[in-house]
Amino acid sequence: MSFWICATCGVEHADNTGVCAICADERQWVPATGQSWTTLYDLFEGGYRAELHRLEPDLFGIESRPSVGIGQQAKLLCTPTGSVLWDPIGFVDNDIANQVLDRGPVRAIVASHPHMFGVQVEWSRALGGVPVLVAEADLAWVARTDPVIEPWSAERTLLPGVTLVPVGGHFPGSAVLHWAAGADGRGVLLSGDTVFANPDRTSVSFMRSYPNRLPLSGVVAERIARTLERFDFDRLYGNFDTVIDTDARGIVRRSADRHWGWARGDFDRLT
Repeated sequence: MSFWICATCGVEHADNTGVCAICADERQWVPATGQSWTTLYDLFEGGYRAELHRLEPDLFGIESRPSVGIGQQAKLLCTPTGSVLWDPIGFVDNDIANQVLDRGPVRAIVASHPHMFGVQVEWSRALGGVPVLVAEADLAWVARTDPVIEPWSAERTLLPGVTLVPVGGHFPGSAVLHWAAGADGRGVLLSGDTVFANPDRTSVSFMRSYPNRLPLSGVVAERIARTLERFDFDRLYGNFDTVIDTDARGIVRRSADRHWGWARGDFDRLT
């Protein structure tokens, strides 16, 4: 089956008629030059490749060079019973698929939210038909349907010590992945931009739209932080190359308090 890739967000589509709905939404954007499409063949012929590198023991980052679409960094989380591919990028070829499989069988492909779908179905095919888990609340954003796509809704254990947690916010189905054994047993959170690791690496953001500067309410930020307080995690990886190396759980709590305070008007004297 042929398919198309939105050049702006890097998400796969079954056809190239009209405008990418993900980019036309208020959380994203359509370029002033209009909608444009590409294909895996065009990317490959254009010299695009994917690179895999270790972030910490059993956790790897995957990025395309040059970057495709939003340019996220996918995460490959490896355990003794299999791996999870998180936030798949908008490019895949046999070389990167083999590098992934060399580190063990992939049990699931999951995106934190629709902006991170990438070429998730094509990744599944390259990895042998791996289930692609899509939050039930966000199924309408899938632009290339396939039998490998499995809806999910409630919190679930994907592998021993690896938990998929729905928290909503950025999208109704936005999720994070908790890895209990990460950071030498102190716990890791793969947050996508459901909880966005800020450039200062001492705070996080809770936004409906990052490029268009639309914040979530203080109530929602508090809900997300409260949900995550049930888990132990010292380190947080965002969906690019931003990492909060330590005290991530405390930083999420303090950032939620700050977010709610600004939304409530507590700091208006500073404006």
